[in-house]
Amino acid sequence: MVDTSSLIQSLSHLRGVRVVAAMSGGVDSSVMAALLKEAGADVIGVFLHVWDYSREEVAGHGSCCSLDDAYDARRVADQIGIPFYSMDMRDNFRDNVIDPFIAEYESGRTPNPCERCNRFVKFGALLDAADGLQAAYVATGHYVRRHDDASGVRIFRGADERKDQSYFLATINRTQASRILFPVGDLQKDDTRELARHYKLLTAEKHESQDICFIPAGDRIAFLKREGASAGFVPGDIVDTEGNRLGGHDGIAHYTLGQRKGLNLSGGPWHVVALDGVTARVVVAHPAEAMIRRVEVADEAWIRTPADGEQLLAKVRYQMKPAACSLRKRVEGYELVFEIPQKPTAPGQVAAVYAGEELLGGGIVQAAHREMAVDATGN
Repeated sequence: MVDTSSLIQSLSHLRGVRVVAAMSGGVDSSVMAALLKEAGADVIGVFLHVWDYSREEVAGHGSCCSLDDAYDARRVADQIGIPFYSMDMRDNFRDNVIDPFIAEYESGRTPNPCERCNRFVKFGALLDAADGLQAAYVATGHYVRRHDDASGVRIFRGADERKDQSYFLATINRTQASRILFPVGDLQKDDTRELARHYKLLTAEKHESQDICFIPAGDRIAFLKREGASAGFVPGDIVDTEGNRLGGHDGIAHYTLGQRKGLNLSGGPWHVVALDGVTARVVVAHPAEAMIRRVEVADEAWIRTPADGEQLLAKVRYQMKPAACSLRKRVEGYELVFEIPQKPTAPGQVAAVYAGEELLGGGIVQAAHREMAVDATGN
C-alpha cells in the first residue's frame, strides 16, 4: 500500500497555495489533482482543448486530450471537489505544434510534437493562463521528480524508470521549471493506479494513451496527406552512402532517420541515415556504418547549466538509455560527443542532457554525424 501520509506531507508546503492542475483525463493527472487537493492546495482543474476531434474518423478513444478525456477530466474534478475549466488552445496548438509537425516531415526531419506541446502550450500558454488565475504553480501528471535545494529548482528522472518522461521536458527553461510541480513523479505507475482506487477515481482503470493526440487513429501518413504535406510525398530514389540506387520510394515522409523496418531492400539489414527534402533521396547504410558519434544541438534551454568538467549523459531518442558524452560549445548551440557510438537519431528530435539522474536541459537535434564516410547527400 502506498504511504499516502508521507506523500501528502511532502506537499504540505502548498497548503492554501493556488495551483492549476493540468488535467488530461488520464489516471496520472487525476491522481495528481487528488493529492494536491488532499494536501490543502487551492486547486483549479484545467483541460486544454487543443484539437478538433470532429474532423477525425474515430471518436478519440485511446488518445490524449480527446473529447472523451475532457469529459473524464471534468467528472474527476467534480469527484474531488475542485473548480474546472476547459481552455481553448487550438490556435496556439496549430501554430506551435501542428504546422511545424507538417513542415518538418516535408523537409526530411522527424518532429517531436509532445516536446513542442510541453514547451509552447502546457508550460508556455498555460503558465500565462495561470497568471490570469493568480496561481503560483502549474502541476502535471508527468513522471518527473522535482527536488529543489539552496541553488534553486532541480529536476530529476521519474522514479519509475519505465515511465520516466523527463526527456520531453528537456527544452523548458529554468523559469518555467520553477513553476511546475510533478506530484506523481516519485511514484511507480502501479502505485499511481493504487492511489486512484484509494480515491475511487473513475479513471483508475483507464488505459493509457499511445497515439499522437491529434492522430488518434495512429495513421501519420493519412494525416500528413490530408493536411497537404505534398512535398513529403514526392517519389524518389533510395541510395546507399556511395550514391548507388537500391530502389525507389513514394516520399520521404514515409521514413525517419534510424528506421530499419519496412525498407524492402535486398542486401540488408539497412538503416536510414539521411533524408533529402530537395532531391527526395533516402540514404541508407548498413548498421555498423549508421552508428553516430556527434550530434549538433540548437534551441537549447537549461534548467541548470552544466559545470565545467561535469560528467554528462545524454539521450537523443526517447527509448535510448542515457549515454556518457561530452559537450562542446558552438557558435550557435552546442555539440554532444558520445564516448561510444550510438544508434541513429533524427534532426527534429530532442537531445536531453543529464548529470546522473538530474535533467539539466537540452535542445533540438540539428544534425547527427556518423563514424564513417560522407553520405550521398554531401553531409
